Amino acid sequence: MPSQLASVAIDAVDPKVVADFWCAVLSWTIIEEAADEDGELISIGPRDNSAPSIDVIAVPGAKTVKNRLHFDLRADGVSTAEELERLLALGARRTDVGQGPDVSWVVLADPEGNEFCLLSRSVQDVEAEEARPAGPGQA
Repeated sequence: MPSQLASVAIDAVDPKVVADFWCAVLSWTIIEEAADEDGELISIGPRDNSAPSIDVIAVPGAKTVKNRLHFDLRADGVSTAEELERLLALGARRTDVGQGPDVSWVVLADPEGNEFCLLSRSVQDVEAEEARPAGPGQA
């Protein structure tokens, strides 16, 4: 059998701030908090445990380079513009990773600078496109 994704780890100087931010963004909750001689860990996830969790792990130093892995988010139940305003109000900030002015997504960063993208099409836009019957000559 193939592997299953159990969690995604995010390093943070202040794990509580980052965990609270992502809980607010995703409407998730803290599912575990642990602290020992190895440091602090906060796990967050959906209330029904239906997706992999995010583990926010304490590290001593701040982020210094662009992430090689990031989240791509879609607005769900609101317009992309409304979701962008919500994310900014939660503490996200726009950031430039060299994406250029003509891209269809917005690059943002969480309170500790971890980049993520808000895609231009909402969940409902994608679902509507997938529900459309294919035109003549389209598969």
